[in-house]
Amino acid sequence: MEILHFDITAPVPAGGTRAMALVGVVASGNLEVLVERGDAADRCAIEISTAAHGFRDLWDAVVADFVGRRAAGGLRIAINDGGARPDTVSLRLAQAVRMIEEPEA
Repeated sequence: MEILHFDITAPVPAGGTRAMALVGVVASGNLEVLVERGDAADRCAIEISTAAHGFRDLWDAVVADFVGRRAAGGLRIAINDGGARPDTVSLRLAQAVRMIEEPEA
């Protein structure tokens, strides 16, 4: 398992007040995305656990694109890719960030 860490400047802070959001089933071995509130509103910290070694440059491009397009400032994101392709991970990541922006029930 390779674990990649990214700390990216985020131009737009995440909205909403929900403390966290989870997409996927924890410890299922499938794609899992956990989004939590962090400390710095202008930073987005992302950790990716992947079994596919040697794809750091690809993941760097994927997360940079994501943070550039979404309001991701102030978030900590943990991803277990479960063998999913980066484009699939991007979709689930967007879903998790939308969930954190929703009002708590």
